Amino acid sequence: MSEPRTSLVRSRIHRALSRPNLLMGADRELVLLTGLAAVILIFVVLTWYAALFGTAIWLVTLAALRMMAKSDPLMRRVYLRHISLRPYYRATSTPWRRY
Repeated sequence: MSEPRTSLVRSRIHRALSRPNLLMGADRELVLLTGLAAVILIFVVLTWYAALFGTAIWLVTLAALRMMAKSDPLMRRVYLRHISLRPYYRATSTPWRRY
């Protein structure tokens, strides 16, 4: 008696659902946050020097964020998870175990 043959079901995974959410080649939230900080600096001080300084700061920060995203697009999330973990975990069976 032979076993019934089953074929594998293939599901299409769209690229838009699996790619990281980037804006201008960098992490979307960080680009928007640095852009907002630069705009706030420009419109609070209202001088040409502040406008040039805010634009320069934003461009330098954007270049750094793009290099970071080129290295790892999810680096911000990985770093946030890294700082939330403890440096040392005791070898116990449960966190509620009495010592």
